[in-house]
Amino acid sequence: MEINADFSKRTLVHSAEEPWVSSPMAGVDRRMLDRIGDEVARATTIVRYAPGSHFSPHTHTGGEEFIVLEGVFQDEHGDYPAGSYVRNPPTSSHTPGSELGCTIFVKLWQFDMADRTQFRKEMKTGPETGPNGVSTLELHRDAREVVSYHQIVGETAFEINAQGGIELLVLDGTLREGGDQLETGSWLRLPEGQPLQAMSDKKGARVWVKTGHLPFARPPAA
Repeated sequence: MEINADFSKRTLVHSAEEPWVSSPMAGVDRRMLDRIGDEVARATTIVRYAPGSHFSPHTHTGGEEFIVLEGVFQDEHGDYPAGSYVRNPPTSSHTPGSELGCTIFVKLWQFDMADRTQFRKEMKTGPETGPNGVSTLELHRDAREVVSYHQIVGETAFEINAQGGIELLVLDGTLREGGDQLETGSWLRLPEGQPLQAMSDKKGARVWVKTGHLPFARPPAA
């Protein structure tokens, strides 16, 4: 299966408009944003857990990175409320689920295979807003990528010019970019060499961003 698998093209998906697709586990549905592979896949996905649903115990051979968008995600390592950013590196394992239900944004098979750093962070910024009207929290940085969280005040330019491509998920609010309006749940991927030039609306926006990673996009290892 290939979905939005040409990383040389600008790609925009308004995930709230996409249908939910059943997963192999009852009560767990998905909106696929990009994908190379079938059930074992390099994938970027919105996943919804119905109350009381869970996956079987499994190991993340290629690593897993996720944000809790709504509700509380749970596994044997703890509870992860909305706003949690989590990295489970290659060889990590867990039994995920949600007693009350939750929705997460998850990326699979997109790690450096030597990475063994497992952590969680809360996506919050301090009370101070930067001089450009944007507050930024760096969530992760390595030789391949930078992951960050941004709060943008109303009617403010939000611009990024980074090597290796740019990926953005609108967590809340509205941005205008390239003639398109990006609202909560909109996912944008810009190829190498294309900068991000966006503007928030009157109420501002909160966004998750990853840069530098697209040259490393590969199908999952066998």
